[in-house]
Amino acid sequence: MSHNIPAMSNASTSDETHAQEIAATTPAQKRALSYSTTIETLFNQVMSTNMPADRIIGQYFREHKKHGSKDRRVIRESLFGLFRWWGWLNQLNSSQKHTTWFQQLSTCAMLEQHEWNDVATAWNDFASWPQTRPDQVELINNASLNDKLTAFMTVSGIDTCQLTQLLPQWFWQLCPIDDVDQYAVVNAMSSRPPIWARAQTLSTEKVIKSLGQAGIEAKANSYFSDAINLGHKSINLNEVNVYKQGYLEIQDLASQVIGQICQPNNHDKWWDACSGAGGKTLQLYSLMLQQGSALTGSIIASDIRTKPLEELRKRAKRAGFDNISVAPWKGDVLPVDANAFDGVLVDAPCSCTGTWRRNPDMRWLDDASAVTDKPMLQLAILRRSAVAVKSGGKLVYATCSLSPSENEQIVKDFLSETAEFELEPVTHPFTGQLCDMLTIWPQQANSDGMFVAKMRRK
Repeated sequence: MSHNIPAMSNASTSDETHAQEIAATTPAQKRALSYSTTIETLFNQVMSTNMPADRIIGQYFREHKKHGSKDRRVIRESLFGLFRWWGWLNQLNSSQKHTTWFQQLSTCAMLEQHEWNDVATAWNDFASWPQTRPDQVELINNASLNDKLTAFMTVSGIDTCQLTQLLPQWFWQLCPIDDVDQYAVVNAMSSRPPIWARAQTLSTEKVIKSLGQAGIEAKANSYFSDAINLGHKSINLNEVNVYKQGYLEIQDLASQVIGQICQPNNHDKWWDACSGAGGKTLQLYSLMLQQGSALTGSIIASDIRTKPLEELRKRAKRAGFDNISVAPWKGDVLPVDANAFDGVLVDAPCSCTGTWRRNPDMRWLDDASAVTDKPMLQLAILRRSAVAVKSGGKLVYATCSLSPSENEQIVKDFLSETAEFELEPVTHPFTGQLCDMLTIWPQQANSDGMFVAKMRRK
């Protein structure tokens, strides 16, 4: 995959070069210089390897235990902030390599409205601004995206910046969005969604109470009775009792829509054809349990990757979900029986453009092929999986993509090939609107983006 924007072409990459070019005299400046070197190394590693930023930073923190919680926060949030605003920040250009990098860091701190003012001020000092410094620009608390655009143009002196530059050009070509909705989409993509979770086998009220006793602020959600908003702070789940006991699972609110659309009955037999680590498998089972009467249904989970299936086994065991089994998908042969299931969920591999709020680095690592390479595979998986649906059963197709070519077009192409299935209208859980196929946009309920269509075998 080719980068849409070059990785740090104007930035120095070595500690030695920085040490020669920058005179850090105060403790704050020394800390700021140390942070900048670490962040730059991680940034360049992401851009040069095409590895996800969360994986690279996770590996870094495992290898460098010296960092305390504040250090980790400055490094993590600055790194992800750079990717979030990179469509603007990459336009900054100074005659000196290291100066550009500090301009990018300090401008990012301004746009993100970070709290570490001493560090940001030191970055400003190192940046040698020819015009207005970021710390001289007034931004109100939680300033609007338009205000941030104005602030960036004031600081950079670049008056040609546009909101749409915060997402790559190919996104707008492959995910066409009405002009009136573009601001809302970019605005959502320029902010972090909260951590969403789901209560299972214990009431939402009790889970929230237990989380509160552990010092974790959690809120119920008006859309789904088991959905929980955990806010934005990092949480070590391995220290949280309700998680260790299987009463809590992390799952984005948009992802939770899929299970709600599936509406499994507690006597149903379901197949999750592309289960991954099983977030939706567990949700389906939890929804079955919520119906009160004895559960006689079951779920089979499949994936071509064995490692996620192992993770699913652990999660199911932790939750005490006995009627979940695993059937690895090897080759073209169906790993389950044909005409055997009341419901089949196909959460197909996709470009993941709907998850860009959580993974802002991916918008600069991927190119258009992330979308254009997928439709043939998606249609093939849907076609094969449909064979497992019995007469009168449900077939649910989902992706975390925002591109019609991976979503509506796949469903239309599939239905044009067969007269055995028909679309079943679904209600948008966040707007109440009845629609043939459903796209969840990130701005609608402060979540990721997601697509789902529900079909039934005649």
